[in-house]
Amino acid sequence: MTRVSRHVYAGHLVRDLRRRLAINQAAMALRLDLSVSYLSQIENGDRPLTPAVQVALARAFPVDWPAIHPQDETTRMVDLIEAATDPTVPDGRMNEADAQRAFRQQPLLAERLSAVHAAFQRSQQQLRMLDDTVEAGAVEVGRMPWEEVRDWFHTHNNYIDRLDRAAEGMSRDATLDFTLDVLTRRLRDSFGVRVEEFRGASGALRVFDADSRVFRVDSAQSVETNRFSIAHLLARLEFADEIADVVAGSGIVSDAGRQLLEAGLSNYAAGALLMPYGRFRAAARETRHDIDRLRQLFGVSFEQACHRLSNLQRPGALGIPFFFCRVDMAGNITKRHSATRLQFARFGGACPLWIVHDAVAIPDRILVQLAETPDGKRYVSMAKGLVKPSGSFARTPRRYAVALGCEDMYAADFIYADGMRTDGAATPIGISCRICPRDDCDQRAFPPAAATLSINPDRRGVVPYVFS
Repeated sequence: MTRVSRHVYAGHLVRDLRRRLAINQAAMALRLDLSVSYLSQIENGDRPLTPAVQVALARAFPVDWPAIHPQDETTRMVDLIEAATDPTVPDGRMNEADAQRAFRQQPLLAERLSAVHAAFQRSQQQLRMLDDTVEAGAVEVGRMPWEEVRDWFHTHNNYIDRLDRAAEGMSRDATLDFTLDVLTRRLRDSFGVRVEEFRGASGALRVFDADSRVFRVDSAQSVETNRFSIAHLLARLEFADEIADVVAGSGIVSDAGRQLLEAGLSNYAAGALLMPYGRFRAAARETRHDIDRLRQLFGVSFEQACHRLSNLQRPGALGIPFFFCRVDMAGNITKRHSATRLQFARFGGACPLWIVHDAVAIPDRILVQLAETPDGKRYVSMAKGLVKPSGSFARTPRRYAVALGCEDMYAADFIYADGMRTDGAATPIGISCRICPRDDCDQRAFPPAAATLSINPDRRGVVPYVFS
């Protein structure tokens, strides 16, 4: 077996990675658990990339680093460390030093342990899917069209390269930013579509009459909402061929599913048009992902900026891996995406201990939280309650909250973590009570599936049982 070289001088690759990710030495050093001076010496070629540093790079930048400096052995060692230190496996947890020693002394056994752990993770994913199915009451029913589309976007990591680059190219060719006036003029000049406002409480946000070539938007909505509506129609018409090709190759067969995917792709392209990838990613880095500053810079809504941050997953120019979701007043997750290891329940609500539920009841205030999932991963998240006007007293305004978060290793680049001790106490959250292993949760709604319950009639806790 080829061993990891202990004297690899590849500081230029580390420097190139850092510059490509647009982060400074302090931010990278923090993620690698190194001092800034040590990292600087590595980049300058004064220190080698030891096995420990190579492992740290592969763990902190699992997509970018292997592409720059492929080391099969390092990748296998990272896999073993993840398996050996996984806190969701109750017994026999190893520390990293022991895992690395085992990798050197028993490489075949180490690879087998990694393979078993990967199979375990797949089974947990299948369990989550089964839990979703039970929650939806759809054991005997196929997926609904909106589920197909949601899963399609999730499979593509919420990043559609062809549309994103086309929208960015169109934005680059424009002489001005796509303000509302520029969008309106582009629709008129390129497609003969006239934009008008309408007043009323019909519930429609936008209406396009293809025969008369008139596009009407609700005057009661915010400028950001109407600007996005106009961008949506422009993207739908401008990228009709690209969208049709993506839909044709999606594998979705139902008419409703294909129509929903087409609408979703038009929404995606509209966001990419208003927030071009390169410019938006650079601004996000510069502002440390300050959503209010980003929405002002690009003239978009708070929710639109959050959503765009969650799909900055272009190969070779990744953004921070964020999770994003929208939750309604009843706790239902109505929009979700995660580029992190945290995955949302596909149906029903989120863990009641998550800060997003408090945000729904407190509009226009940003709440922050350090949370820890059962696998020991920590996440810094922010949530904000929003109210969308209805335009009439007779119609109830839409109230919901959006949440955005990342793993604590990115806290230095996430302004909402300022003042937060990421090594301090964290709120223990889960995905779903049916698969959450926590036995000390005061908010548990019901025990995990297949748990063995024990009930003591002489002693009552917050929940009337214990389980194993």
